[in-house]
Amino acid sequence: MSTEGAIHSEQTGSKGRYVLLKNGLEAEITFSVTTPSLIIADHTHVPDALRGTGAGVALVHFMAQDSRARGIKIVPLCPFVNAMRKRHPDWADVFAV
Repeated sequence: MSTEGAIHSEQTGSKGRYVLLKNGLEAEITFSVTTPSLIIADHTHVPDALRGTGAGVALVHFMAQDSRARGIKIVPLCPFVNAMRKRHPDWADVFAV
């Protein structure tokens, strides 16, 4: 399973997303900004063709690293993000739960 792909973040106003581009497809985690130091991870979407490749986990990992670097906490409203939070206790410092 390959998780290779370019991941980046986009934000316009109070809405944003983390995007993984791979083989011409986009997987994403969308988020809402509530304060300068808190975001809500709303939804994760991984196209069928990328399921089972680790794309979703790679997105959550990137989001956790980015949030840690920026001093931002994440509210894991999205069930997938919340499940990954529970599986990765080393990411606990970036989640507001």
